[in-house]
Amino acid sequence: MTGRRRAVLIAGPTASGKSALALAMAQRENGIVVNADAMQIYDTLQVVTARPSGGEMALAEHRLYGTVPAATRFSTGQWLAAVRVIVADADPARVLIFVGGTGLYFDALLNGFADIPQVPVAVTLQVQQEIQALDGAERLALLRREDPVTAARLKVADPQRLVRALAVKRATGRRLSAFQDEISAGMLADFSRVDRLVLDPDRNLLRDRIAWRFEAMFAGGAVEEVKALRALDLDPSLPVMKAIGVREIGDWLDGVTGRDEAIALATIATHQYAKRQRTWFRNRFGDWPRRGLAGA
Repeated sequence: MTGRRRAVLIAGPTASGKSALALAMAQRENGIVVNADAMQIYDTLQVVTARPSGGEMALAEHRLYGTVPAATRFSTGQWLAAVRVIVADADPARVLIFVGGTGLYFDALLNGFADIPQVPVAVTLQVQQEIQALDGAERLALLRREDPVTAARLKVADPQRLVRALAVKRATGRRLSAFQDEISAGMLADFSRVDRLVLDPDRNLLRDRIAWRFEAMFAGGAVEEVKALRALDLDPSLPVMKAIGVREIGDWLDGVTGRDEAIALATIATHQYAKRQRTWFRNRFGDWPRRGLAGA
């Protein structure tokens, strides 16, 4: 029965030791580690995305790591559907350990999620062009005609949210507000125990780990992975193509930058990403318990 089950949620910025902590816990408690990182879900990039190695995954059961083809756009709704299967199939006596850096996954897991279909890029661009010549009042009036509920929810005519609402309506024929009003319940609502933890390491220590890790990645297979990814000739807008390191290593392979510059640029991009993650977790998970660097 779900009411007697336990889940552990481990969130935190990149390079904070989340995967190692989850593995140790899974070994100790016969748990199942479930990936909650939007990049580690894809195949091809094991080293670049810091996905657990085959040897690490052999030490405890891991799910949703490297299971989605790189050519796929994998949504939060699809992740929740995959998690739902895991929750249903797992032995209720085993703890489910969700670990990763994608805050939206955790939020959807706990609070539910409005599964809005992917909007074609062409539709979004068309809407952007349509509203370009309109002032704020005219944009809001347009939204009121097509989705009055969403228009009422907007305090100001924020261009990004307005474009999103109009594009959803044009692409699906349904109002964005209709999708948002169909939010599913949090998947862990019936669990008797849900432990939450955000790893919040010292900034300088995290900086050092990020720098060291990308140096190791570059020498440990990241270059070969980017070559393999480029050989697939994928759409540049796909999520996997935006993984930190893909562009930087690609520029080095093309002779645009040197090796040291590629590593430096990827390290800077990772620092910036970690900063965004920390801000997200602070704003959305401010009441979760904190601890320093895992393993430190």
